[in-house]
Amino acid sequence: MSLPANVSNRRQLDEAPLLVAARGGTPAHTPVWFMRQAGRSLPEYRRTREGVPMLRACLTPDLVSEITMQPVRRHGVDAAILFSDIVLPLYASGVELDIVAGTGPVVNRPVRGAADVAALPALRAEQVEGVAEAVRTLVAELGDTPLIGFAGAPFTLASYLVEGGPSRNHERTKALMHSEPETWHALLGKLAETTLEFLRVQIDAGVDAVQLFDSWAGALSPHDYATYVQPHTNRILRGVAEYSGDEVPRIHFGVGTGELLTAMRDSGASVVGIDWRVPLDRAVSRLDPQGHQPPVVQGNLDPAVLFAGWDAVRGETERVLAEGRSAGGHIFNLGHGVLPDTDPDVLTRIVEFVHSSSASRR
Repeated sequence: MSLPANVSNRRQLDEAPLLVAARGGTPAHTPVWFMRQAGRSLPEYRRTREGVPMLRACLTPDLVSEITMQPVRRHGVDAAILFSDIVLPLYASGVELDIVAGTGPVVNRPVRGAADVAALPALRAEQVEGVAEAVRTLVAELGDTPLIGFAGAPFTLASYLVEGGPSRNHERTKALMHSEPETWHALLGKLAETTLEFLRVQIDAGVDAVQLFDSWAGALSPHDYATYVQPHTNRILRGVAEYSGDEVPRIHFGVGTGELLTAMRDSGASVVGIDWRVPLDRAVSRLDPQGHQPPVVQGNLDPAVLFAGWDAVRGETERVLAEGRSAGGHIFNLGHGVLPDTDPDVLTRIVEFVHSSSASRR
């Protein structure tokens, strides 16, 4: 089968450990990268970002490419992940919002009904041309290191829009979901198309894999996820597969989603991200109870363990690697993002340890 035009000239990284593992192969060593590896734990990041608002930085190509490269240079990770923010496509499309220090995304006019949903703008590719330019620059600079594209999933985006900002209980979001299901599905349908367009832009520019983040999906019961969210996540992940000829692996991650893992996989993910609450071998059993087709998983060292001293970090890293051997492929990561006060030298030591210990077992 011939590849779609948008992937026919993609970098050939057949031996890159991350891509080999994502496709269920046996890489030379267990690949490792970290969610939020390009962030406040790095002094060079803090210097680069000084005085620049987050969303402006995410649309400035030279800043995006520099910040994305920083952890690759420092840690020697097996993948770069595009520096961005989960609400960037909403902001770029014209939604009035800002990221407030100490709070997070704050929406000026929250979505509270059908008229608000109808008024939401669609994302156009030219509105994120700065992102595409940054991806093209990064692809040229990264050599044999894959670049992971980034987007937020519809439920998490909807929660920010409906609540007006971060929420512990998602009261308004769940109320809209249950009281006005038609409005809810219209909202998530729009957000799915915005997210898919954002990922298409990144794929066209050359990303080698994508990760879809659903930060707040763990607030949902399995029934509510399957009824109100999964069809829209499926639209995105299947859409990426159709658009890329299945050449671009699709990682799907959420926090607190231990009861949703099978549904997340069935939404079209080729790799399921696991947070620190569920041991990887247990996650594999949930995803493949009959042992017929072990899934590819990503994770899942507890980010807080990185503050415990190297002996504890090494022991927990060994445990995660051992549990990951039951999977059809394992990408080592944290169970959530790098915490801001993390010592970056610990991350570098983890990369070196994962590479050496996993290569010795091949």
